[in-house]
Amino acid sequence: MITTREATPDDAQAMSNLITPILEGWKSARRRDPDHMLANYIQNPDNIRCTVALDDAGRLVGFQSLILPSATNPYNTPEGWGEIGTYVALDAGRGGIGRVLFAASVQAAQAAGITTIEASIGDDNDNGLGFYSAIGFITYATEPGVIRKRFEVE
Repeated sequence: MITTREATPDDAQAMSNLITPILEGWKSARRRDPDHMLANYIQNPDNIRCTVALDDAGRLVGFQSLILPSATNPYNTPEGWGEIGTYVALDAGRGGIGRVLFAASVQAAQAAGITTIEASIGDDNDNGLGFYSAIGFITYATEPGVIRKRFEVE
């Protein structure tokens, strides 16, 4: 059974360990060190919530970040929308972890008064595109290399 909780500074190393092989698979140069996990996901001043998913053994198997980005955010998310990012351990995919994380993020969005959540997904990220479509996100814009999807929070 997967459980979730809000991320804490103690999760930074495990989050770094989880995201590193994902970013390497994407051939991404994005930072992935524990200090970056702490600053960008756990203690980001724009955070609404960063949720971690744990398996029965207590291993961190996923995390999802929901932020209220500033007007100058790198994703050009419309003002007042939430921006979401989801990462699931490569050996734990297709087990419902993303859905469990998303349920926590929707609750956090509702509590924060967010009515729309955006996901910006690489156009070559078939798993990410499939996941966001499966949980109800719809494509509303495309840019070179990126597909932007939105979810209307009820």
